[in-house]
Amino acid sequence: MSYGQGGPQSQWDPWKPNSQQPWSADGGASPDWAALAEASETRNKRRKLLFIGGGALATVGVGAAVAMAVVSANDGRSSASGQPTNLPASASLPSSSAGAPSFAPTTAPPPLDPKVFISSVKKDTAPLSAETLFPGTQLTMGETVYKKGATADTKDCASVAGGTLPKVLTANGCTRLLRVSYTKDGVAVTVGVAVFDTEAQALKAKGQADPHSIVKSLAGQGIKAFCDSAICRSTTNSYGRYAYFTIAGFTNGKNVTNKDTKVFRTGDDLAEFTFRQIRRRGEAQASAATNH
Repeated sequence: MSYGQGGPQSQWDPWKPNSQQPWSADGGASPDWAALAEASETRNKRRKLLFIGGGALATVGVGAAVAMAVVSANDGRSSASGQPTNLPASASLPSSSAGAPSFAPTTAPPPLDPKVFISSVKKDTAPLSAETLFPGTQLTMGETVYKKGATADTKDCASVAGGTLPKVLTANGCTRLLRVSYTKDGVAVTVGVAVFDTEAQALKAKGQADPHSIVKSLAGQGIKAFCDSAICRSTTNSYGRYAYFTIAGFTNGKNVTNKDTKVFRTGDDLAEFTFRQIRRRGEAQASAATNH
């Protein structure tokens, strides 16, 4: 059915079903190709816009889905870096030293006093003899070398003492008296070490000794008798439970005077050496006690 000019016309809508295409008024004429081309272009633009809009919405949807998946995957698990993602805030994390063990400051015990070990027979238990106190065949003090002579050891202290010394040793409980002699250039000296049970006894014996309290000289092993009748020089001292005495003089029987410095030096050297040996005895026992 056709309509004439001026009659009602149906506008063609490419997106409306059953709408008619715009043909020319005369029924036998060819289609309006320009109008068709314009309609097709309009249709393509609209379709393209729909595709773009739909793609954007799809992208947003996919992005949201991926984000949800990432959040869900990381809930209580590790991130791509391998580190846990559900850690507490840094302020609540324990410090690196929080779990380290702590120790109370300690100090090394003070070293044992060597004198304690030589002040009582109960602690002074190391082997004792003239050879342990005076080892070897000679000794050197400074640049002077003294040759060692005979040694002796007795429990009868009074028997090897002279003057007022026997009484002093006996009264204070002397248990042993060790002797040794040295010589150098015509001068000889004998050292006598009296052993007591306690330091108090040794100190008392030292205090009671006088210039006439002497230990008897010891000859032998290349040393001639000396100080049997001549005037000699003597010394007295003590350390720990030991009292020690020296007597020094000339081997030719000459009397000693205050000018004979060589005799005085010999007696002093041997008294100093004796003190060092007694002290070393205490140091050795203190060291052994510390290591055990």
